[in-house]
Amino acid sequence: MLHRHPFLSLVTLAYLGFVGWITLTPGSVAPTSSELVLRVLARLQRYEELSWLTFDRAEHLANIALFVPVGLFLLLLFGTRFWWLALMAGFVLTSAIETAQRSIPGRVPDERDLVANTLGTAIGVAVGIVLTLPATLRRARRKRERRPEAAYARR
Repeated sequence: MLHRHPFLSLVTLAYLGFVGWITLTPGSVAPTSSELVLRVLARLQRYEELSWLTFDRAEHLANIALFVPVGLFLLLLFGTRFWWLALMAGFVLTSAIETAQRSIPGRVPDERDLVANTLGTAIGVAVGIVLTLPATLRRARRKRERRPEAAYARR
């Protein structure tokens, strides 16, 4: 799989490194706890339409968004036939992250993060299936078109 898609594999590993940096950095130096994040959130909350966007809700949405590319990249690496494997890999990855966070100062593992990250992975898998659907249908059509020839040749 990695040798068949070297560029996609490289991009996936780089993104997983980014996810690791975001999720496994000690809480005191985590990029998600910066003053900039809090200032941006306060600015957004000034708009009446975004007054519902509390820090907890923004963090939940960020957890979902962070794992959408994970689901997409894993689906593209494993192939659409193995969409369930991409989903399982995302769940296992997020379980490992939540387990590792128990021993990282300033990090708190949370079941809600497990749900949000897995939801993000599922969204990424679904987006990947939709984006690859035309190619999947073309391959299936070509396969059906070849079958009668192969059956006729055997007679």
